[in-house]
Formats: sequence, structure tokens, C-alpha cells
Amino acid sequence: MPVHSAGLLLYRVPTAGPAEVLIAHMGGPFWAAKDDGAWSIPKGEFDPESETPLDAARREFGEELGIAPPPEPYAELGTWAYSSGKRITVFVVDGADVSLDGLEFGEFELEWPPRSGRTQSFPEVDRAEWMPLPAARDKLVKGQRPALDALDAHLSAAGAD
Repeated sequence: MPVHSAGLLLYRVPTAGPAEVLIAHMGGPFWAAKDDGAWSIPKGEFDPESETPLDAARREFGEELGIAPPPEPYAELGTWAYSSGKRITVFVVDGADVSLDGLEFGEFELEWPPRSGRTQSFPEVDRAEWMPLPAARDKLVKGQRPALDALDAHLSAAGAD
């Protein structure tokens, strides 16, 4: 059975320049020195037997960033499979009124250094930024880049590009 993940992709359309999205740099020692391909849509795993993808996306947004997700309306952009087989469902919402002040990143525990027997806590993400779509395309992990294409289409259909 594949692992399921869901996330919220917030966007805003500035008066000048391309649309921007809110993405987060993954935390922990593996990602610390990486930039391109080391960012993610705020997202997390869920059990489809007990939670809807949208409920999971909203919950994970709050857990990862420590702020409430913006109010509806949400639109489902699609579901994509990573090369690992994991599936991610992404929802989009206008985040123009979302402030990044007061972010409090969730944490996870990991044995670090490897095989040391010591467990350390690390932030799930270590920073979050608004980024223009072209820059975000380079920064996001490969399996999430199709969501940017879907957002482009969504904004074009809404006349907001």
C-alpha cells in the first residue's frame, strides 16, 4: 500500500512580477547544506482510512509552520507519485494575507550522528519563504514540481497570472 501525503500550497499574486508560493526548507542534518531540491510544500503523511487529504493538509500545515492555515476556499491541484511510490495530494489556497511572523516549526527526533545511539530533535523545516514560481521550481524537491505546473494552470484559468 502506498504512503499518502497531503499539503497546502499557498500562493499570492503581487502587483508586479510573477505569482509567489510559500515553500519551506526541510530541516535536519541531511538537508542543512542543501538548497536546490531541498524545499517542500508544507505537507505530511496521513491514513486515508481515518482522515481526508484536505484535513491532513490543513493539520500538517499547522504542525510544520506553527500557524493556522488560511481560510477557504481550497482547490485540489492533483495527486502525484514520487519515484519512491509515495503519493502526494496538493491543495492550493490564496495566502496573500498570511504573515510569516511567529512561525514555530514542528520537530522530529533522529538518531544523530548515525549509529551513535543518541537521539536529537530537529525542526521539520528550518525556514519558510515566499518565492516567485520560477525560483520555487528549482528549490522544490523533484516530486512536488508538478504542483507548480498545476498552479500555473489554475491561476491562468482564474485570470490571475
